[in-house]
Amino acid sequence: MQTLTDTRVDALDSEARRILRLNDRGGYTVPTDGLYPYQWNWDSAFAALGFAAFDVDRAWTELETLMAGQWQNGMLPHIQFHQEDAGYFPGPGVWGTEGAPGKGAGRVASSGITQPPVAASFALRTYAKDGATGQDRLRALFPRLMKLHRWFMESRAESGAIAIVHPWESGRDNAPDWDSAMAAFEPEGVEPYTRRDTGHVDPRMRPTKADYDRYIWLVQFGRDTDWDDAAFAERSPFRVADPTMTFTLMRASRDLVGIARILDEPTEEIEGWITRLEAGAETLWNEKTGCYDSRNLRTGELSGCVSNASFLGWWGGLRQGQPTETLHRVLADARYAVPSFDPADPRFDSLRYWRGPVWGVMNMMVSTGLHEAGLTDEAERIRRDTVALIDQNGFAEYFDPQDGTPAGGGTFTWTAAIWLGWASPTAQER
Repeated sequence: MQTLTDTRVDALDSEARRILRLNDRGGYTVPTDGLYPYQWNWDSAFAALGFAAFDVDRAWTELETLMAGQWQNGMLPHIQFHQEDAGYFPGPGVWGTEGAPGKGAGRVASSGITQPPVAASFALRTYAKDGATGQDRLRALFPRLMKLHRWFMESRAESGAIAIVHPWESGRDNAPDWDSAMAAFEPEGVEPYTRRDTGHVDPRMRPTKADYDRYIWLVQFGRDTDWDDAAFAERSPFRVADPTMTFTLMRASRDLVGIARILDEPTEEIEGWITRLEAGAETLWNEKTGCYDSRNLRTGELSGCVSNASFLGWWGGLRQGQPTETLHRVLADARYAVPSFDPADPRFDSLRYWRGPVWGVMNMMVSTGLHEAGLTDEAERIRRDTVALIDQNGFAEYFDPQDGTPAGGGTFTWTAAIWLGWASPTAQER
């Protein structure tokens, strides 16, 4: 990769800051205008990482707005609908979370499911930017973060690993990991709907209609059960233990220990969660593929998928028994790392969302974990590839791993955020 000039780095830094401001809606940030017009859970936490590079106060505000939408039971919804936008489906009326017992009164309209819990990790990073002024704000967030992590461990950790009840919860919406579990039920009774996403983005870059019918069926199931955790656990046909959820919660819990120590709070409960998650991660190891995998909790079967989530164990803090050999094979098969799905698998699709494309946020977590584990060559390869993709193709939502084609939404918040917080040479100097 050609070394970027200082002028080019300055231009990319400036454009990344412009994108964050462009997508700022006053207290929260949308992923990108049009395609995603609301506040998304883990997108918003990554936005805080980007803001922390140049406006620490704004980073705290992002996290505070995000956590203010937490449900009474501790769940943090994957979408918060701060204002109406007819251009997005499914909107708040489809989710029907008003009146859900777990939500509680007076909270912003939201979806009824969650997303990977990265908020504690980026709260700790934001604090590290300015501990003198950040301690009070960190202290105010701490009880909410504890409540969120406790909800995960009480509601989703029956196997030790963290279960998802909808593919959207994983953040990897149409990953092949879910194909078998999704095929196990028919989306009968799905109410008529009009997708909006394919009006903003080329349909070949998005989930198929067969996928979407099942997504909406699961939303209707949740709505019909008042978004009750016990009902999902007992009756939903879709319940899959997910490496993304498991390893992001594991990392966030380690970071929550760090926060607790800063605040002089007890850590025993959190450390107990980490121990359970580490044991649960072992249930996701697939000997055949040599990596971490998702497991259908209804059948007990592993999916047989090698994805970018397979390499998040390092981010989670695991050091033994990691999929180094499989990672090397996948890196050798892709021009740009890390593809979201194994290029050697016949199900690979280089442009269709989470069935092949490279995602900068996953690269940041995988690379950071590798670096912390001492695998600096692999970590730097992933960072260099991310820099090249952004330099050559802009701040797109995701990229083709074979030729770098930008795909999905443009001027994307979390791509700009990971540039400022991790990929940019200036981030390495901070």
